Amino acid sequence: MTPLTATSELFIGLMSGTSLDGVDGVLVDLHQGTRVLQHASCGFDSGLRAELLALNTPGGSDELHRAALAANALVGCYAQVVQQLLQRSGVAAQQVAAIGAHGQTVRHRPQLFDGTGYTLQLNAPALLAERCGITVVADLRSRDLAAGGQGAPLVPAFHQGVFGRAGETVLVLNIGGIANLSVLGAGGCVQGFDCGPGNALMDGWCLQHTGQAYDDGGRWAASGRVLPALLQRLLNQPFFAQQPPKSTGRDLFHADWLAAHLAALPEAAQAALVDIQATLTELTAASCADAVHRWGRSGRRLLVCGGGALNSHLMQRIATLLPGVAVGSTAERGLPPLEVEAAAFAWLARQCLHGLPGNLPAVTGARGPRVLGAIYPA
Repeated sequence: MTPLTATSELFIGLMSGTSLDGVDGVLVDLHQGTRVLQHASCGFDSGLRAELLALNTPGGSDELHRAALAANALVGCYAQVVQQLLQRSGVAAQQVAAIGAHGQTVRHRPQLFDGTGYTLQLNAPALLAERCGITVVADLRSRDLAAGGQGAPLVPAFHQGVFGRAGETVLVLNIGGIANLSVLGAGGCVQGFDCGPGNALMDGWCLQHTGQAYDDGGRWAASGRVLPALLQRLLNQPFFAQQPPKSTGRDLFHADWLAAHLAALPEAAQAALVDIQATLTELTAASCADAVHRWGRSGRRLLVCGGGALNSHLMQRIATLLPGVAVGSTAERGLPPLEVEAAAFAWLARQCLHGLPGNLPAVTGARGPRVLGAIYPA
């Protein structure tokens, strides 16, 4: 098959991650680099968020029907973001080469069960192509999985292109619902993997007990105290010590996982709610810092992106746990924290259209480089 080529270098990237807070989108000019022209977002309403969260958990009734309708609703949010991007930039749909639409991950179980496992992202890319009149590239993980990989993380190759520096080891930490680390080696080698929970457990606890979707700036957590016994119990989860390649999601780090640990530790079950929040924040900080100590020890600069970069208490804790490492946000290198992942999926769409690999086998464990994605023409 002759690879499709794009006449434009304008791409849109859409990302709705495991935080389940909504969609971030960017319009990017990928001609000779990465230049974000516009950023837009759309929050999930409480009903869609609750349904997506429920679909992360097995056992619900009529899941296929509900998942299909949730995918349609998700595409409604995607289309809103695309229209915002076009209107604000003055760019016509016909000028955009493609939309990279990741979809919403509801199950991620690579290499399990039958040796291949699966990763499942809710999406309706044909509907998105119809709604927007733009070619859509979707299903960006399954080919890597079919080639024996984890299907995640997919962003390290993009991180290398944007943030990598010759002669300097740069660390990029994305803190969404799940946290992942890219180690961009001074000599050009790249490593990347999921560290563990990012915002998912913190946000869930905060919503359950305060009614707020997230702990703004980490102020609630900062007012509590860390519970050492609970923290150590949570950190004993075998995933943290597992060697890369590795990836995870809400399949492992979810509310019931936390509830089981609380029930097994009576003093934690009786603790103040704010102290649980402080401990969950420390869990994210400690697991991220441990990943740096284990696999990125030569790095002296850590650039943080994702919603976690806006949590000042979390950022302070990570910096404290990494003495000798300069901790800042990706904005220092020209790309604001909430634009990075969406821009990465715009880049992956471009790779697909040009017939170029999007994965890094050293990161995902796949048998080799693969072109990722399925194309839905405008």
